Amino acid sequence: MGGKYTDAQKRATAKYKAVARDKLTLDVPKGNKARYKSHAERRGKSLTALIVDLLEQDIQNADNENKE
Repeated sequence: MGGKYTDAQKRATAKYKAVARDKLTLDVPKGNKARYKSHAERRGKSLTALIVDLLEQDIQNADNENKE
């Protein structure tokens, strides 16, 4: 690997994202983005992956509470 990211690859990625992904923008207090990103990296995840995992866990916990 390590080759160039070609225009064709960029177009393919953009096409995939348009069909299969939703974009979410977050506003966080100034200076916290780096802190959050560093925390995610320490967990071995991207910031996006960490946020999604935490939300999924919270949804699952809420669903379990509602079943009781």
